[in-house]
This record gives sequence, C-alpha cells and structure tokens, in this order.
Amino acid sequence: MYTLLIHLYALCVELMYPFHRKARMMRFGQWRTNGVLREKIDKNAKYIWFHAASLGEFEQGRPMMEKIKKEHPEYKILLTFFSPSGYEVRKNYGGADVICYLPFDTPYKVKKFLNLANPAMAIFIKYEFWANYLTELHKRNIPTYIISGIFRKDQPFFRWFGKPYRKVLGYYKQLFVQDEDSRRLLAEYGVTNVTVCGDTRFDRVLDVQKMAKNLPGIEEFIRIGKEKGQRTLVVGSSWPQDEEILISYFNDQPGIRLIIAPHEIHREHLLYIQSLLKRPSIQLSELNEQNVQTRDCIIVDGFGLLSSIYRYGNIAYIGGGFGAGIHNVTEAAVYGMPVLFGPKYRKFREARDLIALGGAFAVTDANSFETKMNDLLTYRELLEESGQIAGKYIHDNTGATDKILKGIDLLPTP
Repeated sequence: MYTLLIHLYALCVELMYPFHRKARMMRFGQWRTNGVLREKIDKNAKYIWFHAASLGEFEQGRPMMEKIKKEHPEYKILLTFFSPSGYEVRKNYGGADVICYLPFDTPYKVKKFLNLANPAMAIFIKYEFWANYLTELHKRNIPTYIISGIFRKDQPFFRWFGKPYRKVLGYYKQLFVQDEDSRRLLAEYGVTNVTVCGDTRFDRVLDVQKMAKNLPGIEEFIRIGKEKGQRTLVVGSSWPQDEEILISYFNDQPGIRLIIAPHEIHREHLLYIQSLLKRPSIQLSELNEQNVQTRDCIIVDGFGLLSSIYRYGNIAYIGGGFGAGIHNVTEAAVYGMPVLFGPKYRKFREARDLIALGGAFAVTDANSFETKMNDLLTYRELLEESGQIAGKYIHDNTGATDKILKGIDLLPTP
C-alpha cells in the first residue's frame, strides 16, 4: 500500500509538472540525480549521506555536516533534498561534496540511488521516514540515524493503521530525538534505540547570529525610527493570512516601523503587500540614502537576509501560523526579543516551550494580535523581560550537535 501511494504521488507530479513550477523543478531535478551521482561520487571515498526534506531541515543538519567536515576529513558529504525550496537555495552549499534531489521512494529508484551513492552511513533529519529507503539501507547493513527527531501521537506510526509502517523505526541504528516526550512515546511502542539530545537548530542559530551581516540601509532606517521614538516589528516568512492582520495594525500605529520578509517574493505577492499598506514603503532592493528618510516600512524582496535582519527588531512576528504551521522561531528569539505567531504552533517544541516560559505569544486573530502588541509596546518591562527569556532559552538549549556526534560511529581522526 505504501509503495502504491508513492507511485501515485510520483504520477501526480508527472501530470502537474507542465503547469506547476515546483513540480517541474522536482521532476527535472530527480531526473538529473543519477547523472550527478555518476559524475561526482568518488568511488574510493567514504560518504556520509544527509537527507533534508527542505530548507528548515537542512539548517538543522548543517552544524553536523560542518563539524564532520572539520573533524573527520576522512569522510565526504552527500546531501539530498526532496523539496525544490531546499535544493534551489542550497544547491551550491560548500559544506557538501555532492548535492542532488532524492528520487521518489520506490524500490527500483531506491536501489539505483544506493548503488550509485554507496554511502557508508545515512543520516535523516527530523521527519524523514521513507520506508523503502530505510528498508534497503537496513538490508545493506548501512548504519542509519535520525537527528533532531520529534514524535507525536498523531503520526502514522502510532495510529491504528500504522503498525506495518512502525517497524521501519527499528531500522535506525539510533534515533536522536529532541525531547523526553518523544522518547517516552516511542518506548510505549517498543522502540528503545532512542537518545534525547535536543535540537541541532539551536546550535545553528547561534552560528548564524555570530555571522550576521551588517546592513547599512536597514541600520539607517532603524536610526531614524529611534529618533522618532518608534519601535520596529520584524516579520519573517509571512503569508497573506498573517499580512492582513499585522499590516492592518501597522497602518494605524505611528509608533512602530515595519520590516516584512514574506515567505514568497514573487512580483504578485509583493504587489499584494503594497496594496495593503497605507503608510510609505519601499522594497529593500530599491532602498537608498534619499528614500529611506521618508519610509515607514521595508519589504524584503530577496533571500538570505532574514536571519541578519532580525537583529534590528524589538518584536518579531513569525509567519505560517494561520496555514500549515509556523516557520523558524529560533532565528528571531536568539536576538533576545519576544516572538509572536499564529495558532498553528503545537508541532514545534520550541514554540510551546517559549510560550510556557513567557518569551513568545500565540495570536488567534486581529484582535488578539492588537492586544498583545499593545501590551508589549505599552509596558517596557514586559517587552524586555520576554525578550530576555527568549534569548536565554536559545542559549540554554545548545549542544545537541556534540551529543549526537558522540553517539554516532565515526572513525577517529588520525
């Protein structure tokens, strides 16, 4: 049944690719994978294969990849992505020796991929449970791990129909999970090859914070705002549902400035954002010494800057919480500011933890957003205390990368 569903999914991509950009990128990317492996895999080298579904999972795996490259040069890194939103952004990442799309999880494609890649070890990041890949890796006695894993009762493994699928969890040599709740849940179902190590994403955001770029145009924008007594709301990875709420509030609040980095930056979406704004705005690519003097909002129309932009904010809002789920909370929290997001956050441990501690706040609609923003802007002590809580939480949860590396069978460096 599982393999049939994968074939149906692959068929849907095949039918959609002439009309859907991401489907087209996925189809042609997977089509090129075997050629990439034939050309770039060194048959005399030992490869550790990392698989990330998309960009977020890549960021979680990145600290491990870079530490292995530094401390274990006897290994090379093969990095695969399933989603175009991960591959297209990181296809030139210098920390991996070979980067390509992962073919669909059908038995023939799995065997072809593993024959060409021939990894010495496989590491899946967070949510990746491809049954045919895991089964074939197990048959070939290739040590396989999952890192930063998190498990919930509603996942297929633990449902009434999930028993056949659950057996693949036993094919991991070790599951390195984020929290004790995941370990206990797995233990209930007889899965005991589990170690609680935390989330490698915390290590990554500290690295990102140290490498944050200076952005002179935004610095001038912030300086002007401070002279006027304004605070700055930085919005990351927003979707239309988020934008309608927060821009409506911003339009009526002269005491704040807005920097908004939407999740999608195609022309139609940027025009949509501009149509909502009633105060002067400018796209970041068009910002200069003259027009920065008269703008209250910057729309970020490029990739790769958001993690550096957060440092300029007083309050952060993370998008996605009115859709499939929130984006990366930790990138903002590391700078010691309170974080707001929509109601769909419960799949994310860091969001739940920060709410419990008082470093983050969930909003359910325009009214609750307005109430919480007014509280933070009115009560300076609340703003400062919640920000300090958020920053401390990030620092207190680092170290997962080193814990995982101690539990993985890597050859000692000569």
